[in-house]
Amino acid sequence: MQTLKNNKELYRKITKHFLLLVLLVSPLLFLGQVKKIGLPLIKNYTKTDNKGGTQNWDIDQDKNGNVYFGNNDGLLQFDGTRWNKYKAKNSDAIKCLKVDSSGKIYVGCYNEFGYFEANPKGKLEYFSISSLLDKKKISVIDFIWKIHLYKDEVIFQSFDHIYIYKNNKIKIINAPKKFQFSFLINSKLYFQDISTGILEYKNGKLNYLKGLTTLNNSEIWGMIELEKNKILTATLDKGLFIITNNQALPWNTEANTFIKKNGSLGCVLYKNKYVIINSVLDGIIVCDLNGNIIQHIDRSKGLQNNTVLTSFIDNSNNLWLGLDNGIAYVNENSFLTYFGFSYNLGTVYSSVVHKGYLYVATNQGVFCHPWNTDFKEGSFRLIEGTTTQAWNVQIINGELICASNKGALLIQNGKMIKNLDPKGYYGFKSIPNHPNFFIGANYNGFSVFEKTSSGMKFRNKIEGIDKSSNSFELDNDYLWLKKDQYIHQITLNKNLRKAIAIKTFTQFLEQNPGIGSLQKIDNKVLFQSNNIFYTYSKTLGTFVEDPIMTKIFKSIPKVKKLTEDTNGNIWYFYNESMGALIKLGNNKYKHVITPFTNLTGKLVDNYMSINTIDSKNTFIGLTDGLAYYDSTIETKSISKPIAHIRSFTFPGDTIYLGNKQDKKIQYELPYASNQVKFTFSSPSYENLENIEFSYQLKGFDENWSAWSNNTIKEYTNLKEGTYKMKIKARNSFRIQSEETSIEFRIFPPWYRHSLAYLFYLLTAAGLVYYIRYSTKMKIRKNKYAETLEQRRLYLEKETKIRLEQYELEKEIEKLENDKLQIKLLSKDKELVNNTLQVVKKNKVLNGVIQKLKVIDTNSFDEAAKTQFNKLSKSISKEVSIDKSWKDLEKHLKNVHFDFLKKLKEKHPTITPREMDLATYLLMNMSTKEIAEFMNISTGGVDLARYRLRKKLELNQKENLIGYFMSIK
Repeated sequence: MQTLKNNKELYRKITKHFLLLVLLVSPLLFLGQVKKIGLPLIKNYTKTDNKGGTQNWDIDQDKNGNVYFGNNDGLLQFDGTRWNKYKAKNSDAIKCLKVDSSGKIYVGCYNEFGYFEANPKGKLEYFSISSLLDKKKISVIDFIWKIHLYKDEVIFQSFDHIYIYKNNKIKIINAPKKFQFSFLINSKLYFQDISTGILEYKNGKLNYLKGLTTLNNSEIWGMIELEKNKILTATLDKGLFIITNNQALPWNTEANTFIKKNGSLGCVLYKNKYVIINSVLDGIIVCDLNGNIIQHIDRSKGLQNNTVLTSFIDNSNNLWLGLDNGIAYVNENSFLTYFGFSYNLGTVYSSVVHKGYLYVATNQGVFCHPWNTDFKEGSFRLIEGTTTQAWNVQIINGELICASNKGALLIQNGKMIKNLDPKGYYGFKSIPNHPNFFIGANYNGFSVFEKTSSGMKFRNKIEGIDKSSNSFELDNDYLWLKKDQYIHQITLNKNLRKAIAIKTFTQFLEQNPGIGSLQKIDNKVLFQSNNIFYTYSKTLGTFVEDPIMTKIFKSIPKVKKLTEDTNGNIWYFYNESMGALIKLGNNKYKHVITPFTNLTGKLVDNYMSINTIDSKNTFIGLTDGLAYYDSTIETKSISKPIAHIRSFTFPGDTIYLGNKQDKKIQYELPYASNQVKFTFSSPSYENLENIEFSYQLKGFDENWSAWSNNTIKEYTNLKEGTYKMKIKARNSFRIQSEETSIEFRIFPPWYRHSLAYLFYLLTAAGLVYYIRYSTKMKIRKNKYAETLEQRRLYLEKETKIRLEQYELEKEIEKLENDKLQIKLLSKDKELVNNTLQVVKKNKVLNGVIQKLKVIDTNSFDEAAKTQFNKLSKSISKEVSIDKSWKDLEKHLKNVHFDFLKKLKEKHPTITPREMDLATYLLMNMSTKEIAEFMNISTGGVDLARYRLRKKLELNQKENLIGYFMSIK
């Protein structure tokens, strides 16, 4: 017995190690495999989205990840965030395009071909090559249908000519009859001439390929090399051919049957393992190298148009389709495929495989699809009688039961055969230690069902319970129910008919408040809050932490809900996304989160629909269908996304950085342009809505911004300085890109410019110098002024002294003058007296003369007579020669000249006689003396004085002599 146990244990270990080896090796074995179950995610872009025309003829991608489309209305560019449209010269429709390594985008139009290239500011500008043609020789170019970068030549092909562009010159080769299309395959360039066959371009010439006349008069739209010397050729209306050993043989496969029916518009090789073929009438097919169709994608599967004009594999191995109306992105390189609206599924709450059918519980009812039938065609079938909200579909005791709004529905072989209970149900659970019984959670409690020999049947409603939810579990002792934010512990009686005790918990431990989730892992009921797990100890009557599970979830995001699948893998919800712990052994798990990030926002809240059939097949319920995941296949090596600063805008200009291929430069902005705007993009076209950006403007922001979907950031009123805008992107797998940055410098305003500061410095220095100099000069001036003041004071004092001395001298002089005046007056008076004496003497002498004349001299002797005459003459001579009076008048006028002048100026009418009177009065002569001088009576003097006062207009109170003194 022990040996048997040991053998079983050894077998179990070998099996687990083998499964582990399969899990590790299978991704390498199946790398890049296209899934046969479900469809890749398809995103359509309409002409409303891209502002272009309807038809899209050609697709290519540049080094920056931008995707370009040759559209009826010009060249369309898509960077993952924005669409831009560019026009060629004199032409709208672009039929073909090709991007070279330098970033030039060569395009072919009607009567025009050339290239777009980014100018110094990054904006695409068109340059015509066809303008080099001699219009006299070729007046009509017609449409250019194909462009090839062949060695060092750019080859443009129309129906009538080949234009070979090299070294800015064009060489022309004419079509033998009429070209259809051309194809570059492994450095070999082939042209199809409708009438004459296929030609190879080599050394500047066309060489016919023999033995391929089968393809004459057919339109070849695609040529790819499947393997060495084996070329697949897709024609418009004759099907698919294989060219090998100079023969063109029909490719008699499932794919050829499809193309013969629907026509082909080209093909591409995918990962060297698959062929994607465009059709005229029915979308695309993906087939393997043997022609077996793996996927068929058409309008019913999500394409907006069934006519596919071109297909292109981008640098992430995803597929772009140019349609007759619109553009489609097909996420072929994804971990997941989907059953969406094309399979008639709505919101999926549960799924399960049972007896050859895949059953899906949805908001519309239960759908089913044969499990072993190819999923590429046909939709799921709605099971009659289940048309309602179906919450769950599960296998209980070997039977398939659906929990729905209509009740507990029993389903067999794709049909609803019985409604066990018409009340609405959330789900069902087996009851431990009661193998024939199971419990169901209905809308207002719980019920018990029993499996009998006659089949499943409703047994009883459990009394004492009036609440329920879809989150409940059972162990050996209790029924556990999570309702709102509470955990209810329900004890049932032995016959399962009544709840005998209900205990409610609001938390598991005081140190960790709150209720998280309720689940059963490895047949053990676990309780979770904030990623800490607990079990309930009946012995202790409390919750006890489970250290093993807590440790497993230690580094996992905060879990909202989790469940265990049939393989022991643990699936959990966090935020709006999910992850998985793939079981490798006892308490050993592989954490897988990357494949499911594309499901972010698409999961059904509070309903974990995980249906793991085996290691290769897992179905996940979504709000818009069902996702399929094969854990043994990794379809891509996860690479870092690329972050682009798409544009840099400031007032008056925009730099388009997303188109440039050159080295980084620092942009210089004037202070007036200190308002800048950046737009971001990331050419990670898978699940674009989950692309997030984080940015930091170094020099302004201290930290990186929070991750967000915002692709525009604007800064205003930046100060002068050097800035570095850094941006990084994070894709839906939470993988971050490398930083992308742009540097720019904002110059200060002129008044804060370095030259201005130099000017300010020089001005300040000059001002300091000026102040110092001024202060010094002021001190010097003050000292000088002080000296001058002292000197002035000294001089003033000296002047005062001198003035005082002068005044003194003047006073003295005045005194002397007064003294002299007095003396003069005295002398004048003395002179007048002397003069009067002389006058008197003259009078006396005249009297004597008169008397002498009376004397008779005849009686005198001669001698006496002689003596008498001599005496008479002597006296007469004394009187005649006396000039005292005249001298007196002259003297008086000279002495009183100024007085007489002023008096004459003041009183112009005064007479000389009156002036003499004034002079006499000024000399303080008496009336008698004046009378004698003027030879008038004293009364005449008084009268003269009266007349003089009147002429001088003096009143009686004014003193005449005082008045004369004032004039003097």
